[in-house]
Amino acid sequence: MKEYYKTEFGSIYHADSLDYMKTLTDGVVNLIMTSPPFGLVRKKDYGNVEAHSYLEWFRPFAGQFQRILKDDGSLVIDIGGAWIAGQPTRSLYHYELMVMLCREYGFHLAQEFFWWNPSKLPTPAEWVNIRRIRVKDAVNCVWWLSKTPWPKASNRRILIPYSDSMRELLKNGYKAKLRPSGHDISEKFARDNGASIPPNLIAIANTESNSSYLVKCKDAGIKPHPARFPVDLPEYFIRMLSDKGDFVFDPFGGSCVTGEAAEKLHRQWACVELEEEYIKGGTFRFPVNPTHRKTPTYSLSHPAALWNGVENEEPLPIDGGKKRPQEEVKNKKEEIKKEQGNASGQLNLYD
Repeated sequence: MKEYYKTEFGSIYHADSLDYMKTLTDGVVNLIMTSPPFGLVRKKDYGNVEAHSYLEWFRPFAGQFQRILKDDGSLVIDIGGAWIAGQPTRSLYHYELMVMLCREYGFHLAQEFFWWNPSKLPTPAEWVNIRRIRVKDAVNCVWWLSKTPWPKASNRRILIPYSDSMRELLKNGYKAKLRPSGHDISEKFARDNGASIPPNLIAIANTESNSSYLVKCKDAGIKPHPARFPVDLPEYFIRMLSDKGDFVFDPFGGSCVTGEAAEKLHRQWACVELEEEYIKGGTFRFPVNPTHRKTPTYSLSHPAALWNGVENEEPLPIDGGKKRPQEEVKNKKEEIKKEQGNASGQLNLYD
């Protein structure tokens, strides 16, 4: 275990995070912000564990997380789902992980979040593009867990702009009344607070393509980490759940995106990663650049936007899509390979 790289506020360690956590005293960490390797059907380059054995693999980390967190601290886990091999049904491993952390390790589910990636390609290809029996999987679960029911937090740190309809309401006024749902909307609802409290759906497109990190990795001949989350995701939770000077820890550091976000927000931090090549690339994130962003606004179409009546409905497949439409498979494969830029020409349709 060694300190591989040091900045003004934090350090990257080339180590097993279980070994690193044993060096920490009890209750020293304010926020654990991480995206562990997902429990997927097939192996990835970053060393994921298969879904069926995921809970046992995670247990040693859970015990250390419980020990090193402060009583008012938080554990935030970004975790994607997985499909059961060979069939269009979902694994429950990430829900089982959350339940295990609460029931066996004493964590509390402060709130569940869902990270929607608007730029996600339509996968898994077999079920979405070929058999057309599922929609694309574009949401990760983000479990916000806490050591006690009262972690420190403030949604004032993560306010978002008012919607056009809310601006119109504030401009024209609102009549206080009891809604059919039973909610009593008072006159305070029409107060202009300058911004809106966000929902637990986080919309961030993961579209990094020409960032400084990727450019420097390419110039140095270093393979970028294949499963990076965008820096805006850890920044969201670091801003909401920690103060300046607090200690933010990422036990599955990867290319140190969490460290970059913590550095920008002047938090003390540590990222721990086993793969040295990912650490080398992660050092290119520092020193951090000042935040000058023009954040896009994403919108979701109403689910009935294209449908009016039943005239154009095709019959549903009687077998639930079990029989593969062979006449479409070849063309679809080629289309998908082209869209995803699969240079090797190999495509796992179930991933």
